[in-house]
Amino acid sequence: MNNALLLAGRELRAYARSPIGYVVAAVVLLGEGIYFYAFGLKPTLLSAQVLSVFFEAAGGGTMVVAAVLAMRLIAGERENGTLVMLNTAPIREVEIVAGKFLAGLAFLALLAALTVYMPALIFVNGKVSLAHIAVGYLGVVLLAAASLAIGLFASALSPNQIIAALVGGVLLLVFFMMFFVAPATEPPINGFLNGLAIFHVRQRAFMTGVLKLDNVVYNLAVAYFFLLAATKTLEARRWR
Repeated sequence: MNNALLLAGRELRAYARSPIGYVVAAVVLLGEGIYFYAFGLKPTLLSAQVLSVFFEAAGGGTMVVAAVLAMRLIAGERENGTLVMLNTAPIREVEIVAGKFLAGLAFLALLAALTVYMPALIFVNGKVSLAHIAVGYLGVVLLAAASLAIGLFASALSPNQIIAALVGGVLLLVFFMMFFVAPATEPPINGFLNGLAIFHVRQRAFMTGVLKLDNVVYNLAVAYFFLLAATKTLEARRWR
């Protein structure tokens, strides 16, 4: 575990030194702010509805940043030739994946924390429950964990960052589109596909301030599955 934390610290320092992290954060925060202003700050909406719109924007932005962030986590190391040093160092594949994941999740959590001023604006002319805000942010962090794990698997699978971004984006899009595909199928397939929908079905409850155990378990299960897949992919590549 110490090796994973050391690697996570190295990754976070790399984010702080690189202008790319600041640019990505600025662009996403701007996009979320514009979406919130355009669709949320309307006099016809109740305060709880305004907050739901904010978490809709935050969730969508989180998925995009996770895909962009994850593409360099392992594929970037492979492309730059530094993955060989990690593979020859006294660190296991599971620690590499855990360290990369923790660093990315910390970055996404910090990005989410920087948006706190938007729900705070609601208190100027309205009132919302602090529990609603807490549940909404929990949903964003869980979505970040699931999306980042999917992107990390794509990064472990791909030879370079471009392919990693494409593969990760396609995988996330598949999970996103399950909601739209499900109505076109027959039972029990439609229920299965609906249950896999990562955004519209699973995040809707978080957006409205409703904490459901199955939604928490779903995001954790997706994160665990793809982190395990990324670990096994690295192990298989090491012995080639």
